[in-house]
Amino acid sequence: MNADSSEPTDVSAAEARELLIDLVSIPSPTREEREAAKRLVEFFEVHDREVWIDAVGNVRAPADDAVLLTSHIDTVPGDIPVEVEESGDDEILWGRGSVDATGPLAAMAAAAVRTGVSFVGVVGEEVDSKGSRYLVDDREEQPDAVVNGEPSGADGITLGYRGLIAGTYVATSESGHTSRPDPNAIQHAVRWWSAVEEYFEGDEYEPVFEQVTTKPVDIEGGVSDDGLSVEATMDVQLRVPPALDVGAVREATEAELEVGTVTWKDKVPPVMMSPRTEVARAFRVAIRKEGGDPRLVRKTGTSDMNIYAGAWDCPMVTYGPGDSDLDHAPDERLPLSEFDQSVSVLERVARTLSEQ
Repeated sequence: MNADSSEPTDVSAAEARELLIDLVSIPSPTREEREAAKRLVEFFEVHDREVWIDAVGNVRAPADDAVLLTSHIDTVPGDIPVEVEESGDDEILWGRGSVDATGPLAAMAAAAVRTGVSFVGVVGEEVDSKGSRYLVDDREEQPDAVVNGEPSGADGITLGYRGLIAGTYVATSESGHTSRPDPNAIQHAVRWWSAVEEYFEGDEYEPVFEQVTTKPVDIEGGVSDDGLSVEATMDVQLRVPPALDVGAVREATEAELEVGTVTWKDKVPPVMMSPRTEVARAFRVAIRKEGGDPRLVRKTGTSDMNIYAGAWDCPMVTYGPGDSDLDHAPDERLPLSEFDQSVSVLERVARTLSEQ
């Protein structure tokens, strides 16, 4: 347990919802999280919690480190009008970030105040995980456990994420008449990536989570400004399952190179946690007590949990309200009853871990 601790204080369901709606109403695309961070700081200050914004923009509210509740403040760009819509016996909050991941962020802030456990809202997750990378370097000690905030549904417990390697391929060839048979740099780029895709092609019956998937994300090419060469640049990503090593996947990708070079600029290892840790058990119990049926989830993408697992040797899961199929979608929305349920689940989990 951290020497810094705060007494739990009450946060009503209405106050938690108000925080959520306020945060969704404040645009917070990556690198523009400051105003949303200030609203989070205000929330913790009202409840007499120690809180500050650190050097990179993270909101830090240290307390009982039996568990660290953490989610990201930033969202992807996109203007979705914020409104609360009546839907039968429920209310639906529409707006960018309501699912990914302002819903989990606000739920964790409310649960942290209710239980007196540590909280961090991090920046930059949608681009480069700037906030989580700074956090693991800046903290002197690791927490006893981590709950990372991403949408899993109020009854979902995410245990695994694939890893990621990202790089840029560059090739140059002499310019010449297009009737010449010699391949130019653009053809070299296409041939290399086709060979990579073929090498990692998975079995149709193999789950996506267990495959290496390949994706070109940007490509530029053409005759250079001086007219003397043809140039090609391709940005690529490969997602890596926990069964494989990121370095081995990178080596296999480079082995397909015949022309050109690849500069690797991002490497995130995969993570797969046991369902039998005290954190996973606490979530199963809490979800059942809140009327849910626990589900164990593996996600094909990457999150800040990968960063934490690579730095800290402690049990962790990812959890939060919202349908992950609505991540980054133009119809992003969150039922407020699900948000309320997730706050209660997080409160139960935090109390259980603090008492151990």
